[in-house]
Amino acid sequence: MNSSELFSESKKYMPGGVNSPVRAFGGVGGEPFFTARADGCELATCDGRRLIDMVCSWGPAIFGHNHPAIRSAVAAALENGTSFGTPSEAELEMAKMITEMVPCAQMVRMTNSGTEATMSCVRLARGFTGRDKIVKFEGCYHGHVDSLLVRAGSGALTFGNPDSAGVPEDLAKLTCVLDFNDFDAAEKLFEREGGNIACVIMEPYPANVGLILPKPGFLEHVRRLCARHGALLIFDEVITGFRMAKGGAQEYSGVTPDLCALGKIIGGGLPVGAFCGRAEIMQKLAPLGPVYQAGTLSGNPLAMAAGIAALKLIRELNPYAELEEKAKFLVAAADGAARRKGVDLQIPRAASLFSFFFNSEEVSNCKIAMKSSRELYAKFFRSCLDAGLYFAPSPFEICFVSAAHTREHLERAAEIISKSIASL
Repeated sequence: MNSSELFSESKKYMPGGVNSPVRAFGGVGGEPFFTARADGCELATCDGRRLIDMVCSWGPAIFGHNHPAIRSAVAAALENGTSFGTPSEAELEMAKMITEMVPCAQMVRMTNSGTEATMSCVRLARGFTGRDKIVKFEGCYHGHVDSLLVRAGSGALTFGNPDSAGVPEDLAKLTCVLDFNDFDAAEKLFEREGGNIACVIMEPYPANVGLILPKPGFLEHVRRLCARHGALLIFDEVITGFRMAKGGAQEYSGVTPDLCALGKIIGGGLPVGAFCGRAEIMQKLAPLGPVYQAGTLSGNPLAMAAGIAALKLIRELNPYAELEEKAKFLVAAADGAARRKGVDLQIPRAASLFSFFFNSEEVSNCKIAMKSSRELYAKFFRSCLDAGLYFAPSPFEICFVSAAHTREHLERAAEIISKSIASL
């Protein structure tokens, strides 16, 4: 079956025909394509097309799809079984690597997804502090955890429901929401509620509302507020972890949280998550402490093998300067095309992460991001896709490059971007 036939059939068996809402192309119109295979920086669709991929499985394909070292590691692990339900040496190796690379990590607990990791961080913060209230920022997406699906980003913004149905009002009341980059509002909230706040959870570089850059000193400001009032600072680095730098956004910004949620790259393309932090906090987890957290498949041997292989490649190849130069090249092409066309386009970039806002105003928070033109992004997206370049099917996601994007791929992508903007 081709993609259209597959989508039509899928809608009979899966809500919306997809297993994650943004895949349905609701934010850009049309129908999604179905992927048959992925290699390097290209996707092969069920319609016989090859696309240059700027989504990279939403981040983890930092070395490209189907990398031979990662594939070989999974194949070797598969020889020993798919799941044990007992401790394995690979879990220890992964934990050691994370503690060596991530500044805040003194101890690690593996999970099966980033959502599990953020959920566990919040529970642990509440258990450690004995407080109930949490603080998040509007437009930041931390997985589909009830207390974190309040003014959330990512697909929640794409589909216009940043406050999900099914979240009890009494639970939502325990979540305080701030505008990102608002120094005064954060200060006032802590003055009023500081003794009740268990934690602040934040994407240090919000990447689920497009990319928003923290203003100089903002991360440090939040760090000081937490320390002053006895609250924990949680960085959600499911996207930025091992993407911005070896030590993630913590290394990139120089700001160290108390706890951190990880995912994506540490699975090497397989489903995985983890959270880590200061030992005195992590030791409150069962079986040592009173905060319960568990997962039957946590530390799955295949996922550990893939993730270890990916982290070894990071250590060996240190791809960050190369990735940043690739991102700069594409951003420059888009910016130049927008200026020639006279299109209002903001393209924030940090390290190799970037996004497109069709907006006349610099985007410093979710409210400004929401003023961006969805219609122009949809036209841009469709034009790029028709020409063989795949960006995220939502105006509120970010772009990824990989080590597998060659000069030829980048020049072709820049040409498509420029022509697509010129056609708006």
